[in-house]
Amino acid sequence: MYEAHIKIGHGGRTRMMNELQNKFKNITYEVVMLFLSLCVQCQTKQKVPKKGIVVKPIISRELNSRCQVDLVDMQTFKDGEFKFILNYQDHLTKCIQLRPLKSKTAEEVAHHLLNIFLIFGAPNILHSDNGREFVNKIISELCSMWDGVKIVHGKPRHSQTQGSIERANQDFQNILRAMMEDNDTKKWSEALPFVQFVKNTTYHQGIKQTPYEAMFGTKAQRGLLTSSLPREQIEKLATEEELEQILQSISACSRYRSRTYGLPKYLGCCNGR
Repeated sequence: MYEAHIKIGHGGRTRMMNELQNKFKNITYEVVMLFLSLCVQCQTKQKVPKKGIVVKPIISRELNSRCQVDLVDMQTFKDGEFKFILNYQDHLTKCIQLRPLKSKTAEEVAHHLLNIFLIFGAPNILHSDNGREFVNKIISELCSMWDGVKIVHGKPRHSQTQGSIERANQDFQNILRAMMEDNDTKKWSEALPFVQFVKNTTYHQGIKQTPYEAMFGTKAQRGLLTSSLPREQIEKLATEEELEQILQSISACSRYRSRTYGLPKYLGCCNGR
């Protein structure tokens, strides 16, 4: 449970249950709640205030139809030259991209957004709560850097889109804070890629899957740790040949069990694995 909790960046009960159910059985809701009540970092998380009901929410039906960008002020906790964090979120998949910024000028923001667009594609609509004039400057900079793109700015302060990016901001900040405490470091700029991966590979209740799955159509891989191989065997592996030997051994055990009628699995070979 501790490993799963760290893996999802000190996530809450829903994310914990979803993560544990991927590999384990018979872990109850009550046990998860007890575990969370004993986690000191989870008790210090900042809560996001609940919003009122949105009468006409904006619904995105396509990837990159609408994206949101927001800047998180880190000037009271600077990391060298870095003072801000850019959070870019696709409205449909909730997949985020995090970048450390030295300033919050439109030029620097546009430079990082261009790198993101050249990987994932550019959205039709770009929304931000940092001011309509600021967004227009960003779009102008983007168009000057890439003449093959055309983006329009979104409506200012739309409650549904703004609430989504605010929740994402609070969520990744909680993950960042926990990760820095767990690793005893203040280099948040270096931790951002790992925070981004944790956030994107953690179950999102709104879309009923992880943002990574919504974006790429498959679960994120962590190498052999994602497989069902026993952890003690994975830690000893160093070469492809050793991996093939283990897989062949498991395959042989499975064939043996299928021929052993009436023999329970826990009495078979490989200690019941």
